[in-house]
Amino acid sequence: MDGDIHANIGTAPRHPDSLAKIKTAARKLFTERGYHETRPQDITRAAGLGHGTFYLHYRDKRDCFFAFVDDARTEFHSFMRARVVRNTSIEETIAQTLVAIYAFSDQNPRLLNAVMADEALIDADGLRAPSAVRRWGMDWADLIRQGMSDQEIPANCDPEIAGQAIVGAMSQCLQEADRMGIPREMVIATLTQMLTQALKANPA
Repeated sequence: MDGDIHANIGTAPRHPDSLAKIKTAARKLFTERGYHETRPQDITRAAGLGHGTFYLHYRDKRDCFFAFVDDARTEFHSFMRARVVRNTSIEETIAQTLVAIYAFSDQNPRLLNAVMADEALIDADGLRAPSAVRRWGMDWADLIRQGMSDQEIPANCDPEIAGQAIVGAMSQCLQEADRMGIPREMVIATLTQMLTQALKANPA
């Protein structure tokens, strides 16, 4: 039966309305339950559709999850671009980024966890584009290069390493601060000061 369903992918007509319903249901379930606890039949049931409809749009759960993550990342990056001003000091950029992350999380509970998902746990073939965390680190590396060009950041800083370090620090600290109930204002001020000082440090 499944073989017949999968054989129809790409040949059966696709219905935009059903795809929209599946995407909405998948977003809700992947966000609430995670990848491993969500099944295709759960998605179609939540969408109010027949199980076979799922396979008119996706080859399998993995395919559906990556489509969800791609959509979520596009939404996240658009949100951040609209709120983080380019061509400001590195300190202002860090502070604006942290404020924007909190705002995104407030509007989209638990979605950021999916945006930052480690695809290596799911992507067995290793052929997909770099993860959101890595790409975000690359964006920071570009900002750091600009800071080096403006002589705001020392020339002996490695942009790639520093970029990934910033993303790692933000991700880990924001999660732990939330668990411990540390006020956001304190988190933003502390992280901004710490990361700015680390970037501007000029080791002998």
